[in-house]
Amino acid sequence: MTADLTPKRACESYAEATHIILPSHTNPLGTAFGGQIMAWIDITAGIAAQRHARCVVVTASMDDLHFLAPIRGGEVVVIKAQVNRAFHTSMEVGVRVEAENPLTGELRHCSSAYLTFVALDEQGQRVAIPPLIPETENEQRRYEEAAERRQQRLQNRMQRRNVVHHRRLMVNG
Repeated sequence: MTADLTPKRACESYAEATHIILPSHTNPLGTAFGGQIMAWIDITAGIAAQRHARCVVVTASMDDLHFLAPIRGGEVVVIKAQVNRAFHTSMEVGVRVEAENPLTGELRHCSSAYLTFVALDEQGQRVAIPPLIPETENEQRRYEEAAERRQQRLQNRMQRRNVVHHRRLMVNG
């Protein structure tokens, strides 16, 4: 099956999820478990990536994730995700997490993350994905910043490989 590589608008990948923080999602302080928020981030980002690629996608990485504010039991979590940039077989998805006070509607930014997804065919091999068309100023900014983050990720990966290679040489003499 040949993939449709017609360029797609960034907004076509938009995904949003809402969850209420129940007691089973909280720690002894009554705030959301970070691991639960991470799982919801991954799922929402995966939906955005799959909407863009229209094939199976897998998470390759999640960049630094910082919890900026706690999300309390009873609050609503709003997770927004959209593809920032598509490369040949991978794409960066940006995610914003907000907590909503269900009584006032007040929103507060709690976390942001960037995830990289890889598109795969039925045999689990990488497959080309459509280019992304950023239309708004915000989408264009995220598109450009995604290229910079990708360069940093590739440099970090090369450094990790060099460290592993160096350690093997030291061990094997």
